[in-house]
Amino acid sequence: MKKIVVIGEILVEIMADSIGEGFREPMALTGPFPSGAPAIYIDQVARTGQPCAILSTVGDDDFGRLNLDRLRADGVDVSAVGIDPDRPTGSAFVRYRADGSRDFIFNIRHSACGVLPDSAAAKKVLDGSDHLHIMGSSLSSPKLVDLNLRAARAIKARGGTLSFDPNLRKEILSAPGMRAAMSEILGLTDLFLPSGGELVLLTDAKETRAAVAELLDHGVTAVVHKLGAVGVHYHDASGDVFVPAFAVEEVDPTGAGDCFGGAFTALWLRGTDTREALTLAAAAGALAVTRRGPMEGASTLETLRAFVAGKAKETT
Repeated sequence: MKKIVVIGEILVEIMADSIGEGFREPMALTGPFPSGAPAIYIDQVARTGQPCAILSTVGDDDFGRLNLDRLRADGVDVSAVGIDPDRPTGSAFVRYRADGSRDFIFNIRHSACGVLPDSAAAKKVLDGSDHLHIMGSSLSSPKLVDLNLRAARAIKARGGTLSFDPNLRKEILSAPGMRAAMSEILGLTDLFLPSGGELVLLTDAKETRAAVAELLDHGVTAVVHKLGAVGVHYHDASGDVFVPAFAVEEVDPTGAGDCFGGAFTALWLRGTDTREALTLAAAAGALAVTRRGPMEGASTLETLRAFVAGKAKETT
């Protein structure tokens, strides 16, 4: 099977036990949980049995060891994860508000994951990979943008493939050079995985169907438009497929899109029937929200198939 690699942040997430606004008083917290969008994504890839690796840096601390232990146990190649003796592992403190929105306190840019991984170890892993996944959240510095672009060009030049989850706000695109970098990444993309309004962030067209047509005309093989609780709409040259989301009791939505993307990318690379791949990936997203902690709901294919079969029985 093809090996998937991702470049980006590994961090811990620590969650407030109470609903409210901010962190301006003492409160009970739960964590640390292994986290970071690229880490959640690649952990779900590994849980499907797909060969995979992550390039990142953690601190020489228990937060870093917690993440590396979890990723290794689930089958992720962490040989290109550096350990920085001077910076701590990245962190995110999260508190949910009554309306479902969240307050965050991040330490990413000035933590270990703001440092590039060791070049020799990174080159070895990248040279042995067939597919690169790029996440907009990981493009937090010019150096990380450059590393992702260089990796993308090299993997594409030798016949590999690229998936891209923009995971961006419009404001980020105003950073110097960011829109040009995003446009180059999109030009190399085979599988595009935008959520909601991200579909039109990098297109001239601002209407869904026209934007999809523009993306396909510019070389994207497949567009997987994630629509949250509504479902997912897939588009390629042969037509469209829509799969509704599964109804579950939501405990923690963090990581749902990353688990969906990890499951779908692995199945897409295996040539799985599109509707089946979408359905299993939707199951991965659904199961992700039923557990507290961003990576705790990552599931094996056996678990995903059992979940889908159980939902099918409920409707018959």
